[in-house]
Amino acid sequence: MEVAVIFFIIAVIFVTQSVKVVPQQHAWVVERLGKYTGTLMPGLNFLIPFIDKVAYKHLLKEIPLDIPSQVCITRDNTQLQVDGILYFQVTDAMRASYGSSNYIMAISQLAQTSLRSVIGKLELDKTFEERDIINAQVVQAIDEAALNWGVKVLRYEIKDLTPPKEILHAMQQQITAEREKRALIAASEGRRQEQINIATGEREAFIARSEGEKQAAINNAQGEAAAILAVAEANAQAIERVAAAIRQPGGEQAVQLKVAEKAVDAYSRVAADATTTLIVPSNMTEVAALVGSAMKMVQGQKISGG
Repeated sequence: MEVAVIFFIIAVIFVTQSVKVVPQQHAWVVERLGKYTGTLMPGLNFLIPFIDKVAYKHLLKEIPLDIPSQVCITRDNTQLQVDGILYFQVTDAMRASYGSSNYIMAISQLAQTSLRSVIGKLELDKTFEERDIINAQVVQAIDEAALNWGVKVLRYEIKDLTPPKEILHAMQQQITAEREKRALIAASEGRRQEQINIATGEREAFIARSEGEKQAAINNAQGEAAAILAVAEANAQAIERVAAAIRQPGGEQAVQLKVAEKAVDAYSRVAADATTTLIVPSNMTEVAALVGSAMKMVQGQKISGG
């Protein structure tokens, strides 16, 4: 019975030493008699009991590593309190086991020194504007060295950049002054645009008024010309009708009568004015001669018209 128990215990130890189940996203480094012999992948694996042993176990997932806060000096001799976080992943279990005694500490220290070196090349204002460039340069510097450790640095992110209180206060004053400057510039631009708009409106209004006055003058001139033409045409038609009437039978006698009436009417108006001295011709034949002269003129116009 005791022998059976002993054999059972030996069997259990044999199984536990020879059968290994590796979880997903893990890698176990195996040594045979103290020498590296292979890496166990996820799943069921078998070892030689008491000869092979699992020396190192590595997690292959992405690992976040908090980088301690440190003081960095910029190119313009300004101190900055900087802290960040680093993301890395084990890609080679064998190198991660034998490349460095503590690759996590090595990565952390290298990240700090690389960050100080990168920030030392930049001025204070650039450190706030070029975070992406700083992160990329730190990753590049660490990744080159981490290849021998079997580690791949994925990214680095700066969590906080804190300048001294005096510098922070000066930066706030600078920002305030810059905003006030932009406000003044915006106000002056607004006033300038307002003056431009007013001048443009006045110019357009003056042009519109001058165009209106010009058109009004043109319309008045055209109206006066049309009126003069209408009067002239009316007078011409009246003269033509009078001439046509004279050429009719009895027209000359009518003209004589009309001229005599006009003469008598003129004498009567002159005589009616008390302030006018009227000299009556001694011979009324002179009046008849006047009428005869008028008739000769009418007959001359008739002949020329014919």
